[in-house]
Amino acid sequence: MEKAKILIVGAGPVGCVLAERCANELLVPVQLIDKRSHIAGNCFDRQHESGVLIHQYGPHYFRTNDESLVHYLSQFTEWIPGNYFVTSFYNGQYFPFPINLLTLAQFFGKESLTPEEAELLLEEKREKIENPKNSEEFVLSRVGREMYEAFYLGYTVKQWDMHPKELSTSVCGRIPIRLNTDCRYVDHAFQLTPKDGFTAMFTKMTTHPLIDIQLNTDYKTITEKPAILIYTGPIDEYFNFCYGKLAWRSLSFDFKEYSEEFRQPNVQINYSNDFDYTRTVEIKHVTKQEHPHTVISYEYPQAEGDPYYPIPTNENHELYLKYKALADKETAENNVYFCGRLAEYKYFNTDEVIVNALHTFESIKKKHGN
Repeated sequence: MEKAKILIVGAGPVGCVLAERCANELLVPVQLIDKRSHIAGNCFDRQHESGVLIHQYGPHYFRTNDESLVHYLSQFTEWIPGNYFVTSFYNGQYFPFPINLLTLAQFFGKESLTPEEAELLLEEKREKIENPKNSEEFVLSRVGREMYEAFYLGYTVKQWDMHPKELSTSVCGRIPIRLNTDCRYVDHAFQLTPKDGFTAMFTKMTTHPLIDIQLNTDYKTITEKPAILIYTGPIDEYFNFCYGKLAWRSLSFDFKEYSEEFRQPNVQINYSNDFDYTRTVEIKHVTKQEHPHTVISYEYPQAEGDPYYPIPTNENHELYLKYKALADKETAENNVYFCGRLAEYKYFNTDEVIVNALHTFESIKKKHGN
């Protein structure tokens, strides 16, 4: 490995983690490229023109139950506590979301609910569907039609441009129903955010004499074949769309500055049945930045643009499996490793994708290390 060259396509979280590991553990030169003008991928944060730090590609709420992951990342950042509270706007009111005891009491006009009372209420409201086959059936079987139409239906249609009947149960199945008063967006043991931002963390991670970063670079322009290629881009693009294109949902963002310290009561507000956008995000609630102004991002799902979310239908899954078979062959025969959301056509949270990158590195180290 002493003379080997590793090319990593994509300088997002996966590419940065693998570059750091290969440089520090394998002690080989790494070329890290990205077609964008920055590192950190969709975790990229930057100073808005107002001076407020914003998440350019939507909010990233780092959370994990893996203490070893926090220990690893702590080499590259200090942390501040996460402040991840989401509400859903419906019928002129803001409801805690995901659904918990407070949501249920507010929605159904109760002063309060015990877990036992909430369970009885849900049992009365939910539809008796033993084996849900899609997202609509899944939600109806958990909370019933009223809350489904209030919080899920419109949001899902806007987000995916598809009816929940057409989407797998995993789409809405990621959202918990809590029989307690925990209003946090997630319930992981570690809910943190990098003190100076994600871009600063990944910059420190990749500041190494063996890591050469080239931005605004298409990997197809690289003519020298590396000993190892780590590819984090769209898997169908790597194989020149030989089986056809995988379907993705994209996003666009509208950032608006306001001359006030905070405009929203919490970081994220979901809009299921109002407006064209799905959510508004005021990331200052998370970054704890002190600034007299604030910036709200308005998020609009769309069909065209950079790929963000794989569309979880059976047809897309079957198409991905055909590409995965080609990818497995490339790994075995040509030392090409596919890792990340785009390369694996799978929705990963930030912690999950970093853990996945660390596992990929262990595979590389086992095969190519000393």
